[in-house]
Amino acid sequence: MKASGLPICLLSAAFYLFWTPSAGLKTLHLGSCVINTNLQEMRSGFSEIRDSVQAKDEIIDIRILRKTESLQDTKPADQCCLLRHILRLYLDKVFKNYQTPDHHILRKTSSLANSFLTIKKDLWLCLTPQAAVVKALGELNILLQWMEEMK
Repeated sequence: MKASGLPICLLSAAFYLFWTPSAGLKTLHLGSCVINTNLQEMRSGFSEIRDSVQAKDEIIDIRILRKTESLQDTKPADQCCLLRHILRLYLDKVFKNYQTPDHHILRKTSSLANSFLTIKKDLWLCLTPQAAVVKALGELNILLQWMEEMK
């Protein structure tokens, strides 16, 4: 009886799957949080659908996120919390509500959502719920002032 080459193939495939992705892993230091993620994989997935998704964006005079300089101006102590909130926005509002008949785009957005979820799990809770409520209420004047200045 000859031995099948299947076990060697499976072993090789498992080795490839477990060792190759680490080459794309990047360690991010966000204040007190340290996370490992494959940004290259996320960027690649997004670049496959970017043109198609952006072509459907009819609101060209409004930006939700400005260029990365404004995000990089965030103090290191606040970066972990900021990223956690941005990821929560994308997970709770964007990915959950995005609709398209294109199955390829749906698969890619689902993969991005899973990547975001994995990162979010690695981020510590920024503030306790009570501390967050007190902080938000204490800074309500900033929001009210901004609203008053809008004309």
